[in-house]
Amino acid sequence: MTNPQRQDAGLDNANNKCYFNISEPVIHQSYSVVEQFRQVMRDAGIAYSGEIIADGRLHRFHIEGHKRGSLNGAYTLHIDGCPAGWFMDFTTGLSQTWNSSSSSRIPYTVVKKIKEAKAQREAEIRQKHKEAANKAVSIWRKSKPIARRENHQYLITKQIQQHSARLYHESLVIPIYNESDQLVNLQFISPQGDKRFLYGGRKRGCFHIIGDLTKRILICEGFATGASLYEDCGQRVVIAFDAGNLLSVTKNIRELSPDSEIIICGDNDLSGVGKKKAREAALAIGGKVMIPPVPGQDWNDYLTGGRQYG
Repeated sequence: MTNPQRQDAGLDNANNKCYFNISEPVIHQSYSVVEQFRQVMRDAGIAYSGEIIADGRLHRFHIEGHKRGSLNGAYTLHIDGCPAGWFMDFTTGLSQTWNSSSSSRIPYTVVKKIKEAKAQREAEIRQKHKEAANKAVSIWRKSKPIARRENHQYLITKQIQQHSARLYHESLVIPIYNESDQLVNLQFISPQGDKRFLYGGRKRGCFHIIGDLTKRILICEGFATGASLYEDCGQRVVIAFDAGNLLSVTKNIRELSPDSEIIICGDNDLSGVGKKKAREAALAIGGKVMIPPVPGQDWNDYLTGGRQYG
């Protein structure tokens, strides 16, 4: 005989409501929802094996594989009515909503928590940017001018001049400025060529400039590439520091120098990323692209090789 109180778990399409098997213990329902939510996080690349609290509140957590003690993950999950939730990786900006039914509707409480989490993340980023900028100013003041390139092995290896770079302990230091000409970050280059930036410092849209303003401006990725380009042609060079930053930097430079011709000097790396990002940046502002003809080379490789071998 069928139990008159029994219901199958699922979606009532007529009323657009979720319902559960009322004969199944609530704790089993809750566990199932939590594990579904955890699996969706895992599929998105966020590993977390700790407790997930389904109370509708915003929770921060440590993403496995990230720096010890960091709380770069956030989630909110509720199981009342139609179970739904949201999670985010603060380091990458990955943000994803989830619900247990085929409905795309997300409860207002979850939407509210998403807005709170994003506002919190933006506030944290601004604070980290501020702290890094203050540190950049302090270190830059303590750094020492470089008299000649023989003072640092990286300059010798890359066959470039120091330009406005300085020395801080054993590292070459490159100042990074925002669109308002404020020092916001530093790049450190070891004698062996290892590179790092200040923790929490702003990089997106920020740059380093070599040379005075000219009618033609070249934009490239790395410092050595920029130095080689400037030494070869004497045109102003803007360094974006990586391919992913070319688009943001190019847009800022176009606003700052609306009358200049802009050429994106991309890397011809084997992955094709350098060429792709250079073309995207040029297309965005109506600029031009130059890529070294030899696969696997950037403009420093190409130009110094040309000087060395004639």
